[in-house]
Amino acid sequence: MMGKYPMAITKSPKLLAIVLTVAAFALVVSTLAAINVSQNVSSSGTIATSLNIGVYSDSGCTTALNSITWGSVAGGGTATQTVYVKDTGTGAMTLSLAVSNWNPAGASTYITISWNKQGTQLSAGQSVAATLTLTASSSITDISSFSSTITISGTG
Repeated sequence: MMGKYPMAITKSPKLLAIVLTVAAFALVVSTLAAINVSQNVSSSGTIATSLNIGVYSDSGCTTALNSITWGSVAGGGTATQTVYVKDTGTGAMTLSLAVSNWNPAGASTYITISWNKQGTQLSAGQSVAATLTLTASSSITDISSFSSTITISGTG
Protein backbone atom coordinates (compact mmCIF):
# COMPACT_ATOMS: atom_id res chain seq x y z
CA MET A 1 0.00 0.00 0.00
CA MET A 2 1.44 3.36 -1.00
CA GLY A 3 1.22 6.29 1.38
CA LYS A 4 0.28 9.80 0.38
CA TYR A 5 3.93 11.10 0.21
CA PRO A 6 5.35 8.95 -2.60
CA MET A 7 2.34 9.74 -4.74
CA ALA A 8 2.60 13.47 -3.95
CA ILE A 9 6.28 13.49 -4.99
CA THR A 10 5.65 11.77 -8.30
CA LYS A 11 2.69 14.02 -9.09
CA SER A 12 4.61 17.25 -8.42
CA PRO A 13 7.67 17.70 -10.69
CA LYS A 14 8.83 20.70 -8.63
CA LEU A 15 8.78 18.69 -5.40
CA LEU A 16 10.52 15.78 -7.15
CA ALA A 17 13.27 18.14 -8.35
CA ILE A 18 13.81 19.44 -4.81
CA VAL A 19 14.00 15.92 -3.34
CA LEU A 20 16.46 14.80 -6.04
CA THR A 21 18.61 17.91 -5.52
CA VAL A 22 18.80 17.28 -1.77
CA ALA A 23 19.67 13.61 -2.38
CA ALA A 24 22.38 14.57 -4.90
CA PHE A 25 23.86 17.12 -2.47
CA ALA A 26 23.94 14.51 0.31
CA LEU A 27 25.69 12.07 -2.04
CA VAL A 28 28.32 14.66 -3.03
CA VAL A 29 29.01 15.61 0.59
CA SER A 30 29.36 11.98 1.67
CA THR A 31 31.62 11.23 -1.31
CA LEU A 32 33.88 14.21 -0.52
CA ALA A 33 34.14 13.04 3.07
CA ALA A 34 35.20 9.59 1.87
CA ILE A 35 37.89 11.07 -0.41
CA ASN A 36 39.47 13.19 2.34
CA VAL A 37 42.44 11.01 3.31
CA SER A 38 45.59 11.89 5.21
CA GLN A 39 48.90 10.43 4.17
CA ASN A 40 51.14 8.82 6.74
CA VAL A 41 54.89 9.06 6.29
CA SER A 42 57.29 6.52 7.77
CA SER A 43 60.71 7.92 8.34
CA SER A 44 64.13 7.48 9.78
CA GLY A 45 67.22 9.62 10.08
CA THR A 46 70.91 9.09 10.56
CA ILE A 47 72.65 11.33 13.09
CA ALA A 48 76.10 12.68 12.26
CA THR A 49 78.15 14.99 14.47
CA SER A 50 81.12 17.27 14.22
CA LEU A 51 84.29 16.72 16.22
CA ASN A 52 83.85 16.94 20.01
CA ILE A 53 80.05 16.54 19.98
CA GLY A 54 78.27 13.48 21.29
CA VAL A 55 74.58 12.67 20.84
CA TYR A 56 72.95 10.27 23.29
CA SER A 57 69.60 8.68 24.02
CA ASP A 58 69.90 9.05 27.81
CA SER A 59 70.42 12.00 30.12
CA GLY A 60 73.56 10.40 31.57
CA CYS A 61 75.10 10.50 28.08
CA THR A 62 76.14 6.83 28.19
CA THR A 63 74.21 5.40 25.20
CA ALA A 64 75.36 6.91 21.91
CA LEU A 65 72.60 7.62 19.38
CA ASN A 66 73.35 7.13 15.68
CA SER A 67 69.85 7.15 14.21
CA ILE A 68 66.28 8.20 14.88
CA THR A 69 63.12 6.39 13.87
CA TRP A 70 60.30 8.90 13.72
CA GLY A 71 57.58 6.32 13.19
CA SER A 72 54.53 7.13 11.11
CA VAL A 73 53.55 10.79 10.87
CA ALA A 74 50.29 11.93 9.27
CA GLY A 75 50.34 14.77 6.75
CA GLY A 76 49.95 17.99 8.70
CA GLY A 77 51.35 16.33 11.81
CA THR A 78 54.51 16.48 13.87
CA ALA A 79 56.68 14.07 15.79
CA THR A 80 59.31 14.85 18.42
CA GLN A 81 62.36 13.06 19.75
CA THR A 82 64.46 14.07 22.74
CA VAL A 83 68.21 13.60 22.44
CA TYR A 84 71.07 14.64 24.71
CA VAL A 85 73.95 16.60 23.19
CA LYS A 86 77.29 16.78 24.98
CA ASP A 87 80.41 18.85 24.40
CA THR A 88 83.08 16.14 24.60
CA GLY A 89 85.93 18.53 23.81
CA THR A 90 88.01 20.87 25.95
CA GLY A 91 86.46 24.21 24.95
CA ALA A 92 83.11 25.93 24.70
CA MET A 93 81.07 25.60 21.49
CA THR A 94 77.87 26.84 19.86
CA LEU A 95 75.41 24.22 18.59
CA SER A 96 73.76 24.07 15.17
CA LEU A 97 71.67 21.56 13.23
CA ALA A 98 71.53 20.83 9.50
CA VAL A 99 69.55 18.23 7.55
CA SER A 100 70.81 16.76 4.27
CA ASN A 101 70.81 13.64 2.06
CA TRP A 102 67.02 13.51 1.72
CA ASN A 103 65.79 10.32 0.09
CA PRO A 104 63.71 10.77 -1.95
CA ALA A 105 65.12 14.20 -2.81
CA GLY A 106 61.64 15.76 -2.95
CA ALA A 107 60.95 14.90 0.69
CA SER A 108 62.54 18.17 1.81
CA THR A 109 59.73 20.02 0.01
CA TYR A 110 57.17 18.57 2.43
CA ILE A 111 59.13 17.63 5.55
CA THR A 112 61.21 19.73 7.91
CA ILE A 113 63.34 18.75 10.87
CA SER A 114 64.21 21.42 13.43
CA TRP A 115 65.28 21.65 17.05
CA ASN A 116 65.11 23.92 20.06
CA LYS A 117 68.87 24.31 20.66
CA GLN A 118 70.06 26.28 17.63
CA GLY A 119 72.77 28.70 18.86
CA THR A 120 72.98 27.19 22.34
CA GLN A 121 76.44 27.41 23.92
CA LEU A 122 77.91 24.44 25.76
CA SER A 123 80.98 24.42 27.98
CA ALA A 124 83.46 21.55 27.85
CA GLY A 125 81.82 18.46 29.37
CA GLN A 126 78.37 20.09 29.53
CA SER A 127 75.29 18.33 28.09
CA VAL A 128 71.80 19.54 27.22
CA ALA A 129 68.47 17.91 26.37
CA ALA A 130 67.38 18.85 22.85
CA THR A 131 63.99 18.32 21.24
CA LEU A 132 64.08 17.46 17.54
CA THR A 133 60.80 18.11 15.72
CA LEU A 134 59.73 16.59 12.42
CA THR A 135 56.89 18.41 10.65
CA ALA A 136 55.06 16.90 7.65
CA SER A 137 53.17 19.32 5.41
CA SER A 138 49.43 18.75 5.05
CA SER A 139 49.94 18.91 1.26
CA ILE A 140 52.46 16.04 1.17
CA THR A 141 51.99 13.78 -1.85
CA ASP A 142 53.70 10.72 -3.33
CA ILE A 143 55.97 10.16 -0.31
CA SER A 144 55.24 7.23 1.96
CA SER A 145 58.70 6.95 3.52
CA PHE A 146 61.93 8.92 3.58
CA SER A 147 65.34 9.11 5.16
CA SER A 148 67.76 11.95 5.85
CA THR A 149 70.98 12.79 7.66
CA ILE A 150 70.71 15.05 10.69
CA THR A 151 74.04 16.74 11.46
CA ILE A 152 74.58 18.31 14.87
CA SER A 153 77.63 20.53 14.94
CA GLY A 154 79.53 22.57 17.48
CA THR A 155 81.71 25.52 16.58
CA GLY A 156 83.88 27.67 18.77
